[in-house]
Amino acid sequence: MKISDTLDEASLDDASDKLLVYAHELISLAIQEGAEEAEVYGMSGRSVHIDLRKDAIELASQSSHRGLGLRAVVAGAVGFSSTSNMSLLRSVAKSAVLSARTRGPDQSWRSLPRPEKVLHPEGIFDSHLAEIGPEECLDLSKSMLSGCQEVKGAEPVSGGVATACGSSFVVNTEGVELQETVTLMHASLETIARAADVATGSEFFISRSFQPSLEELGKAAALMARDSLGGVKAESGSFDVLLGPQAVAELLEYTLLPALSADNVQKGRSTLSKRLGEKIAGEKLIIVDDGLLAGGIDASSFDGEGVPSQMTVLIDQGTLKGYLYDSYTAGKEGKRSTGNAVRSGYTDVPRVGIRNLIVGSPDARNLLEETKGYLVTGLIGAHTANAISGDFSVEARNAFFVAPGEAARPVRSLMLAGNAFELLKEIEVGKDVRAVGSIVTPTVKVKMTVVGS
Repeated sequence: MKISDTLDEASLDDASDKLLVYAHELISLAIQEGAEEAEVYGMSGRSVHIDLRKDAIELASQSSHRGLGLRAVVAGAVGFSSTSNMSLLRSVAKSAVLSARTRGPDQSWRSLPRPEKVLHPEGIFDSHLAEIGPEECLDLSKSMLSGCQEVKGAEPVSGGVATACGSSFVVNTEGVELQETVTLMHASLETIARAADVATGSEFFISRSFQPSLEELGKAAALMARDSLGGVKAESGSFDVLLGPQAVAELLEYTLLPALSADNVQKGRSTLSKRLGEKIAGEKLIIVDDGLLAGGIDASSFDGEGVPSQMTVLIDQGTLKGYLYDSYTAGKEGKRSTGNAVRSGYTDVPRVGIRNLIVGSPDARNLLEETKGYLVTGLIGAHTANAISGDFSVEARNAFFVAPGEAARPVRSLMLAGNAFELLKEIEVGKDVRAVGSIVTPTVKVKMTVVGS
């Protein structure tokens, strides 16, 4: 079948339908080249980006993209190749099959996913975001700057607004053919405040739905910088520490999340290996991963290889209940995938990852009202944490001393050290739930060692 190799004025749906035709052609070519199984992951979409530098628009752009990624299976070995040029499909097929043959047989391989019924999460598509253009995004950026300018003594440094509407699909030789269109809006602003000293602040917004004004975001970023001025020396020792949602997400990303991956568990790179059914956290802690979360940043009907999305309980009342699997790691244990194959795009192979990780507790409460210690809104250096042991030593970003009935006082510098898995055992959970990318969490209270300077 011949189709025009252009996007031009075609709608996103039309572009995706055309790409789907190419996907079936690519699968046929892979089989001709000797693949025993084949899968194509495709993406097409449109995005708008506004970049800010200080109080001016530095760049406004609109772009479209599309592409296909092919996995070809030969004797259990998987080869991969991708392209955005639809005239190169035969070369892509040859490359993927050759890559599989070069790798040699893999006895752990079972099969590509087979068709199953999927459920459709709510709130992941916004018709306004699907049609939004650069002019409206410019207005949103200006509203963010306007909010920042309301706060005397603070000014913007950098930031931006981005929107996207994209369609993705998975087709394979086992009969899977799934397609979905989603939207996303993201904005952020970095600020600085000057007095006798200098302090910085930041704020962000991320959602599947349109936000008509970003004035409050700009104001919050400016207030964070201004409120951090005049920091005093922090007292060192063992203290109650409130980690805000962003700080929690940063710490979990580099400690707990790798430990919950079945790939790391199977390779002996997880401290949680062979600990199913054990108490590993406080009795009230619940952590689930939900690929069907309404409005979830990584919610969709299916994962990166066509397995239906689901909710997976990982920790329930402090007890380790499960790990996260894709089809390959699940096949090694004779289990079913939990729908946790994720991809960063069509140029990437699927890997085990979170969908929407949710931290909660039936005992959630307002922790700020009862805590004497430190409040930390963000971390610097969380990526240096030891993913296997859970040990970390990080710097606090925008830290404050807090006490019941007292105004928060900024501290100049604060280092935090501890072990993420030990902290889980005494963690207390707040009510101020917020989505930080694919991690949905409130503020939490933990006891840890702090070093002030």
